[in-house]
Amino acid sequence: MAGPDDDRDQDRSGSGYGSSEDDRWNQQARGETPLQREDRRYAELLQEVRVAQTGVQILLAFLLTVAFSPRFTSLQPYHRTIYVVTLLLGSGATALLIAPVAIHRLTFAQRLKPQLVRVANVLTVSGLTLLMLTIGAALLLIFDLIMDLNEAILLSLLVMGWFVLWWYLLPLWMRTRRKADDSADSAGRGHGRRREDREDREDREDRENREAEPIQ
Repeated sequence: MAGPDDDRDQDRSGSGYGSSEDDRWNQQARGETPLQREDRRYAELLQEVRVAQTGVQILLAFLLTVAFSPRFTSLQPYHRTIYVVTLLLGSGATALLIAPVAIHRLTFAQRLKPQLVRVANVLTVSGLTLLMLTIGAALLLIFDLIMDLNEAILLSLLVMGWFVLWWYLLPLWMRTRRKADDSADSAGRGHGRRREDREDREDREDRENREAEPIQ
């Protein structure tokens, strides 16, 4: 018999054990309970965040040293504006990518792992977006120092498009394709069940007809 704590855990997670198709699949394929799945998801997310954190921290450290270089005083006002925007974007990306760790510490032992995983996922995606914008702004600043402004903008946009392709469009395409495959599989299983039902009905009618025939 489940106690109040068990009910509260299920309410906080948004569902009880095995209450969704995803839960049932994890139980069958991985042997995981919903809470074990959330623990695995959070561990995977932290591994991914470590990769992104390294990149954004190195980039932010480089940007911070630019202000102390001798050539910085000769930059045009709009160059300095781009530089400030780049610093703000990098700082924002750093805050978002480190936020899951801070939230986990402050919600420790509160049985909020499902909520933590969902929030950390949003923060990580948002942090990656700001990291991409930071890289684009930094490239714009550097390109503008060595070539024409229009060429610098074009090259920066091309690089941003390359990031968007692999970071967003490819995963979205994979998700869309998977949903289409799942829909096709469901339709195929439904058609197969309908055919089996029709064959069972025909067999049953044949048996009933044979039983109804008079005995000679």
